[in-house]
Amino acid sequence: MKVKMLSRNPDNYVRETKLDLQRVPRNYDPTLHPFEVPREYMRALNATKLERVFAKPFLASLDGHRDGVNCLAKHPKSLATVLSGACDGEVRIWNLTKRKCIRALQAHEGFVRGICTRFCGTSFFTVGDDKTVKQWKMDGPGFGEEEEPLHTILGKTVYTGIDHHWKEAVFATCGQQVDIWDEQRTNPICSMTWGFDSISSVKFNPIETFLLGSCASDRNIVLYDMRQATPLKKVILDMRTNTICWNPMEAFIFTAANEDYNLYTFDMRALDTPVMVHMDHVSAVLDVDYSPTGKEFVSASFDKSIRIFPVDKGRSRLAKTSKTKNDKCWRGCGERGTLIHCWWECKLVQPLWKTVWRFLKKLKIEIPYDPAIPLLGIYPKNLITDISRVRCTPMFIAALFTIAKTWNQPTCPETDDWIKKMWYIYTMEYYSAIKKDEIGPFTTTWMDLEGIMLSEISQSEKDDLYMTPLIGGN
Repeated sequence: MKVKMLSRNPDNYVRETKLDLQRVPRNYDPTLHPFEVPREYMRALNATKLERVFAKPFLASLDGHRDGVNCLAKHPKSLATVLSGACDGEVRIWNLTKRKCIRALQAHEGFVRGICTRFCGTSFFTVGDDKTVKQWKMDGPGFGEEEEPLHTILGKTVYTGIDHHWKEAVFATCGQQVDIWDEQRTNPICSMTWGFDSISSVKFNPIETFLLGSCASDRNIVLYDMRQATPLKKVILDMRTNTICWNPMEAFIFTAANEDYNLYTFDMRALDTPVMVHMDHVSAVLDVDYSPTGKEFVSASFDKSIRIFPVDKGRSRLAKTSKTKNDKCWRGCGERGTLIHCWWECKLVQPLWKTVWRFLKKLKIEIPYDPAIPLLGIYPKNLITDISRVRCTPMFIAALFTIAKTWNQPTCPETDDWIKKMWYIYTMEYYSAIKKDEIGPFTTTWMDLEGIMLSEISQSEKDDLYMTPLIGGN
């Protein structure tokens, strides 16, 4: 007879003091926890969702302007004060704490093109379509007094932007050229230009205050040194830059908001290559501004979204998208724009899906005409094989891409566009199969579909895209 003695070490389960937590016995054997990885995945996913649910960047809307707001400026000494200029020439001063307008004045005839505050916060400057630069007191006029500017400068051309020096009584305007002004004079103390196109924005460096940058309509970003009164450096991008903003903590770093949907962070000491390309917007980026820490910046785009980017990351960490005015279909058919309607039921989308199912019929793949199959990837188990699923997937991906590409156009997605997208996927997979030496499975998947694509697309498209058989399908 064998007797086995149980031996336990009290150090493994007894607390040393009453202040220690109770020890909970756990068995870390992975065979006892088969769903550990999926469970941790769901926890991480839920945590990410909750972070987005509780992240509410929108605080309030400031109503009062009768026309669109064209420019904004922050008060250098008060976090609660913001200035805005509208397209009807009106300038308003807002109290963010009370969320109301504390002063309104008619500054210009036509658009207010730019607005900036003096470094001490006692006054602000505006430029408009009436070719004038005006200086206004930050405090309103006394009782019975008329609203008059402190100083008015009549220019020769329209000024499109303005910015004030961070330490001196000097400001810069831009239009046909960059002009540096002394507050006590009516003529610029120096004028700088590099090229012949108009300049849309000018910004002083907050650290190296003698430096300033501008962006022009000829796709240039030009840096100037105010001490030399000459342009310093220039970088040319593929598309026009709308504005730039200097990093308040790093003297040589600035970020440019570009028309190609991206933002580019540059080091002015090496302008050949951007330090970081920030992507996420789906339309032209209109404005950008840094946080006081210099670690993040916020951008506004023509796609009706505001995004917050870390300086060292290419993707935004937070986005606020404005609500649409109604819940109608994107394509303007008049129906309610639900997910199923916009991607499947819309009468402008249905012809493309019918073409997809016609291709499937030629491939002898019989599956129900069900939106769950292309939209969610839920295939009927008893009606489709693995090889059929592999053939269907690129067709559905190309169809969804084609629909998304023309999401706001009141037209049907073109079959040729869908086939061209499929051909692109087909070509990429072909070269990938050659590299991996997997041409056999690739041929099984694509041979029949290659012939159908070539027979359905027009000859002119074949010639333009050099669409010739890669594996000999007919």
